[in-house]
Amino acid sequence: MITPAFAQLMARYNSEMNRRLYRAAATLQDAQRKQDTKLFFGSLHATLNHLLWADRSWLGRLSGGVVPDVGIPESTGLINEFAELQRARETEDAKIEAWTADLTDAWLAGDLTYTSRLNNRRRVMPHTLALAHMFNHQTHHRGQAHAALTQAGVATEDTDLPLVWRPS
Repeated sequence: MITPAFAQLMARYNSEMNRRLYRAAATLQDAQRKQDTKLFFGSLHATLNHLLWADRSWLGRLSGGVVPDVGIPESTGLINEFAELQRARETEDAKIEAWTADLTDAWLAGDLTYTSRLNNRRRVMPHTLALAHMFNHQTHHRGQAHAALTQAGVATEDTDLPLVWRPS
């Protein structure tokens, strides 16, 4: 069952994993980060952009805030400069953590209604499902980024939740 405490834990985990991922990625040259390594979105840089776009999209939907006005094909090119992308990632992670701090059981029991940018269709799903998807999506693409870093010979820090978890 997804609870406010679980969402807060996952938000903190997401932030920490992104800090670790960006520290590792910062050791590469810009050309290495942008090289097509056959990830789903091509390069590490494109994957990091897509992750930022997706988090902005899901947080915007869930919080009633702003949703990016570009779709998945454009998600990979949001920010060209790595340092700017890293700052945007840190800002978004702070927003996710702050938003989860205010979650309630009553809100989690509700539904999300939105129009999908994928097929322009109205969708309705439980808040808990949308929230679970947001956190799962982060982990999925961070795994791809982690694989790209490993292939580039970059040592990364632990990624397993039990090894990273710290009481709040």
